Parts: sequence; structure tokens; C-alpha cells
Amino acid sequence: MSVLSWTPSPRLGLPLAALAVAGPAAYALLGPGGLLSTGAEILVQGGPAAPGGEVFMREAGTPAEPPAEAPAEPGAPDPFRASFDAMTAELERAAASRRWRTALYVKDLQRGWEWSYHSDDLFPAASLIKLPIMIGVFEKIQRGQLSLYSKLKLRRTTRMGGSGSLKWSRDGTSYTVRYLLEKLIKESDNTAMMLLLDEVGIGFLQQYFPQMGLVYTEINPDGLRLSSDQVRGENYTTAREMGVLLERIYRGELVNGFASELMLDILKRKRARSRLAKHLPPGWQIAHKTGLLRRSCHDASIVFSPNGDYVMVVLTGRVDNYPTAKDFIARLGKVTYKHYRGDSGLTAKSGGGVAR
Repeated sequence: MSVLSWTPSPRLGLPLAALAVAGPAAYALLGPGGLLSTGAEILVQGGPAAPGGEVFMREAGTPAEPPAEAPAEPGAPDPFRASFDAMTAELERAAASRRWRTALYVKDLQRGWEWSYHSDDLFPAASLIKLPIMIGVFEKIQRGQLSLYSKLKLRRTTRMGGSGSLKWSRDGTSYTVRYLLEKLIKESDNTAMMLLLDEVGIGFLQQYFPQMGLVYTEINPDGLRLSSDQVRGENYTTAREMGVLLERIYRGELVNGFASELMLDILKRKRARSRLAKHLPPGWQIAHKTGLLRRSCHDASIVFSPNGDYVMVVLTGRVDNYPTAKDFIARLGKVTYKHYRGDSGLTAKSGGGVAR
């Protein structure tokens, strides 16, 4: 069985050699003193089942480099800036036209441009809370207290309804941490979340969240309930904090470069083609996590486009209709796709959004 099998980002280093890593070697890579915890970072493309797989290596914690940009003439304005400003003006007009609450955060990861609209307002996190949960699991692995191939056993107390298929599994069934992380993001599986939380502990996450840079985002047991009514200990978040988390994953800054690259790969595997993924142009990629609970509908993403990668986070609250909110988020995504594809035809109008 292949221990590591995914396609690394082209931002990583040059191929070194073909490598097949089998199950017994996993602990050497991921346990205490292993490569994940002590420095070297190895990413495998292909694996034993795919002849010709390649190995990439770079120092742990090395930030992923943004796409190279063509040098501008000294003092010359970037022609892309006017289009970016027009794009954000259109986003603001669309957000302001809705009765429900909306927050937006956009950052061009190549050029450093940032724009926000109510990005520090608090919203119920819904399933976006699973993003920092995933980061916390990788931190436990980094500390040598867990492995991607540790097995966790399903019990009645860790079974949870709502999204995901693991709720139909039999008690006593065991799953690897790696498998549960993929379920957590790809299906937003609530039972996978409960199994992982049971292992790492909510108390640990509450202490670790500030180390991720989270100030307003919090995790409480009551906030994990699937109740449609307001709960006392809600798990709140902001568009900006979700966007900053995604940028840090993109740059290889969370836990270490190895963990960040694997988290990015898992986020790219989400299957849902709604919200920000609905109108994604052919050949583009999106790494994202969605959320839907208590009249809140969200999508937090990194979009990989030919004209540069960017973070886009959309939070909505007090929505009347989930399908309408999903389509609204999809239309906002389409505005950015026009811009980054170069066929926007947008014209800027001033507004109240904050650009940096």
C-alpha cells in the first residue's frame, strides 16, 4: 500500500529519485523524530502503484513561492490593478444588494493586493470550523503524538448525523487519520470530525487556535450541534481569519511545509461543484471548504488561475433560502473568474469596501 500518494504543487523543488514508501515506513516519516517533525520534506508523485513516480524535497517551513510576475517598468502602474479594483467594486455592489448579511475577503497572492467587505464581522463558522480542526490534527502529528496512519475506532459516542457517509458505518470500524482527514474535507463528514476531535481534544484546539493566528474564531462543543436554532456557545469566525489561514497553508507556513502541502492537496479534492466551484473555468483548480448551518452559507477558497492565485472567502448569514445563497456565492466567484481570465470588461465605481 502506498503511504504517500498525491501530486505535489509545481512550486516545489526538482525531482530527486523514484521512491516507493510502504506501510511500515510511515512511522519513520511521520512519527516522533521522523521527517515530518525534524526538517526534511518529501512529497511523492505517483507512489508504488504508479511507475515513474517522482520525489520532491525542500526544507520544512520553506514558504511556497507565488507565481512569478513579469517585471513592470519603474513607476509604471500595473494595468491589472484597474481591473482588480473594478472587480472588487462589482463584488461590493452585489453584496450590498442582498437583505442577508455578507462578508467578503479577497487577496491576490501574487501581487499582495487585498480587499475586504465586512471581513471582521462574526458569523457562525458552520463546517468552516473543520479547516482549523484539520490544522490541529497535523500539529499533533508534528509533535509526535499522532500519525497519519494511526487508526481510530468508531464508537456510538463519536457517531454524528448530518453530512458524510461514515454515520452509516458499524461501531468498532477503524479508520486511519489520513482517511478521516479526507472525509472531513471532501464530504464535510461530521462523524470523521468527531473521531478526530475525540483523539486530539477540543481543549488542545482551544489552546492552539491562537497559535494559528486566530483571534475571533473559536471552537466549543455546543457550537458543533446541528441545531437550526441559535446555540449559546456558537463557533464564530470571520472572513479575514479564514482567508489568512488559507494563505498560510498556501505559503507552507502552517505546522510545516510538508503538512501545508498535504492540507492543500486535501482541500483540492473536495468534490462539490457548487458555490465558488460552480463556474470554475476548465483547467483551473480550487482548494476550498464550504459550510452550511443555522442560516449561514459559506465558501472559503484558494483559486489557482493562469493570471495568479488568489484567496476568496464568502460568508453569508441570516439567509432565507440555502439554494439561493449558494447561487449568490457562485455568481460572486464568477465575477473573479472573469477578471483573472482577462475578459472582465469591468469599470470601477467607488464604494465602501476596503482595499490595500
